[in-house]
Amino acid sequence: MPAEASTSRPASSPLTERQEARRRRILHASAQLASRGGFDAVQMREVAESSQVALGTLYRYFPSKVHLLVATMQDQLEHMHGTLRKKPPTGDSAAGRVAETLMRAFRALQREPHLADAMVRALTFADRSVSPEVDQVSRQTTAIILDAMGLADPTPQQLSAVRVIEHTWHSALITWLSGRASIAQVKIDIETVCRLIDLTDPDRRA
Repeated sequence: MPAEASTSRPASSPLTERQEARRRRILHASAQLASRGGFDAVQMREVAESSQVALGTLYRYFPSKVHLLVATMQDQLEHMHGTLRKKPPTGDSAAGRVAETLMRAFRALQREPHLADAMVRALTFADRSVSPEVDQVSRQTTAIILDAMGLADPTPQQLSAVRVIEHTWHSALITWLSGRASIAQVKIDIETVCRLIDLTDPDRRA
């Protein structure tokens, strides 16, 4: 891969409508290939062919497969967020709503285990060069959790709790994908960590 690929990506500046459509095709092709065969099935040449873009163009958008799959995860989370906004969680407590939300997101990934494995492996492999894409995944996850909490202006303590919840959710995905945790155990872990929301609620601590 040419070294200049990472410096000429269209994503570094606002995309035109045509560029955005091309990017959507690339992400769709990535998700389709990953859904069929996991991480190893996502080959950049096949992604380029499936999305009908030149290989060099693909590398300008995504310098590596890891960049591409992390961006695919952000795209999948964005889609989940839209679905959750249409049908928000109904729990009485913020902790209950967040737990419900994360389990709904988890079950969506459970329906596509090869895709989930590919995206999580990419996150695990991501180095410093993938930081912008990883940050987007984190921001999207944070937005999903804050929406479920019903918070627009969280305190530093609440944001700290959200980060711990994110870490736990990510770890739960890894342990489930590796066969080391059941769905029931994942649910218990998510519900347990979501109790941090109550502990950091300023109204409860007052």
